[in-house]
Amino acid sequence: MYKTILVTLDSTPCDRAIIEHIKQLAKLMQSKVILLHVADGWAARTFGRDAVGPEITEDTAYLNRVRLEFQSAGIPAEAQLAYGEPSNEIMKWIKEKGCDLVAMSTHGHGPLKDWILGSVADELRHRTNIPILMIRAAHQ
Repeated sequence: MYKTILVTLDSTPCDRAIIEHIKQLAKLMQSKVILLHVADGWAARTFGRDAVGPEITEDTAYLNRVRLEFQSAGIPAEAQLAYGEPSNEIMKWIKEKGCDLVAMSTHGHGPLKDWILGSVADELRHRTNIPILMIRAAHQ
């Protein structure tokens, strides 16, 4: 059913909720997993793939650790770092990789904070026809 699952990560402890869920689902469905983090700091938005700095170094290391975690569990996984506006980049990767499920943790800010900050999950649900699995992260 789900051959390729795109898992969006924000490099915070909130990611654990979706990581643990997708490990089980991917094993069951024999899915390939694509881990995606969108670097959206000033350097990433300004310089794109040419961006350098602590954000890029830390995000790359984080993605590689999570990729190895999936691979150690016997799940084919690749890690991708994108640059820019999160919802646009996620849509690009959905199309490029032929994903049939997007999975993400949500923070559960509430409607007012989501309206002020914007919600990637809310924007994606209006822009794609593939299923989006959202799991609310436990509050830290």
